Amino acid sequence: MTTQIYNALVARSDEEKKIVLPRFFKTGKGQYGEGDIFLGVTVPNIREVAKEFKDINIDIIEKLIHSPWHEMRMCALLILVNNSKKEVTKDTFEFYLSQTKYINNWDLVDLSAPQIVGKFLLNKERDIIYRLAESDLLWDNRIAIVSTLTFIRNNDLDDTYKLSLKMMNHKHDLVHKAIGWMLREAGKRDAKRLYNFVMEYKNIMPRTMLRYSIEKFDKETRNELMS
Repeated sequence: MTTQIYNALVARSDEEKKIVLPRFFKTGKGQYGEGDIFLGVTVPNIREVAKEFKDINIDIIEKLIHSPWHEMRMCALLILVNNSKKEVTKDTFEFYLSQTKYINNWDLVDLSAPQIVGKFLLNKERDIIYRLAESDLLWDNRIAIVSTLTFIRNNDLDDTYKLSLKMMNHKHDLVHKAIGWMLREAGKRDAKRLYNFVMEYKNIMPRTMLRYSIEKFDKETRNELMS
């Protein structure tokens, strides 16, 4: 079955994307995506394949997630997401968290963490996201903060702010960007709370995080908060 999925993806590959994607996702030596390889398939085409093979079992999904090919891993995650639209089961949640070292680029995290981790935890205890935030694995850290997008969409902002403080001194730009993005989304729900938060912490916030978080404010307010 994995061969059939590989062939379906290859049939949709694009030679130009094979060249562009490794550069875009920073696969060079010492970069965050070091060693990742690409078939050259766009996300809409990967979604097509995921729908075509939506009925595969968890053993096949696991094999896909362990693939060296980025698009194979994405396809596996999209199948998990598609199959969890009605409900994220405990088995799916636990399986996802057991595989995070393979969910190893920001796009893989962003298309799956809110829909699986965030959705599962929406009405549950959330200690796990704080443990993910403390992990030595960059992708666990990004999963922690990006998962809160589901909470934000349900007008539950507290964990976003708590995690933003907890990880404010994180060493990686990918986490700064993710925190800034989540703060910006939280600000759409409560602009005053975001403004007050940024005013309090702007002098210690990484500049990337700060810029991302205030994008939706008017120019005058942005200038004030950047000063």
